Amino acid sequence: IQLAHAGRKGSTEVPWRGTGYVVPEHRGWQVIAPSPIPYHADWPLPHALSLEEIAGVWEAFVAAAQRADQAGFEVAEIHAAHGYLLHQFLSPLSNQRRDEYGGSFENRTRLVREVVEAVRRVWPREKPLWVRLSCTDWVEGGWDADQSVALARALKSLGVDAVDCSSGGLDQRQKIPVAPGYQVPFAERIRRETGIQTVAVGMITEPEQAEEIIASGRADAVAMARELLRDPYWPLHAAQALNAEVPWPPQYERARPVRVA
Repeated sequence: IQLAHAGRKGSTEVPWRGTGYVVPEHRGWQVIAPSPIPYHADWPLPHALSLEEIAGVWEAFVAAAQRADQAGFEVAEIHAAHGYLLHQFLSPLSNQRRDEYGGSFENRTRLVREVVEAVRRVWPREKPLWVRLSCTDWVEGGWDADQSVALARALKSLGVDAVDCSSGGLDQRQKIPVAPGYQVPFAERIRRETGIQTVAVGMITEPEQAEEIIASGRADAVAMARELLRDPYWPLHAAQALNAEVPWPPQYERARPVRVA
């Protein structure tokens, strides 16, 4: 399960109905952020969190983690990417605070570290805890790969088991060089320089492509989203393509391909 707070990117329509801001009078709500800087020029100013309200954020993450554990989830991922609230605190483009949560790298990463530390205390040690990062904002003066490496090193010391390496989503000025596997270098670098396990994501669609990423040591796992929407049976098809034996759900056994000698 992924635990997230959208911050200033909240109160919007579901993607299949558009992505516009929904006002409080029509099922929306007042959005929050580290600083009163809107994500979109046409959206209202977010409410800048007070210190007391910031404490409420990590308390809410803890409560969510406890509910997830009680519900039987086996892996939890703290979402600090894609312009959501924790990412908003990380980036100087969205965080212009002048207190202990803004300015320096130490201050901008403080909330993420507090959330991770608090969640790790209540999330069972035998269950993996991941953190998803946008490893760069793709905007000059924003969060970047060097800072991601430094934060990943701190996250490892706090008991995080893996960093899920994505990018972007914070600033509409971003220029993303989209191509197959374009974010894999972030996972590779963080794994190499910090020793923490990493997850590679982003335009990974072919079984052979995913296998190469893991087999070559560029990442410890591969995660997918849109490709699984396009092909919900991707894992079974991948196993067939790679000649791997995997268990099939009993309901699908009669559809298992028969190998002809």
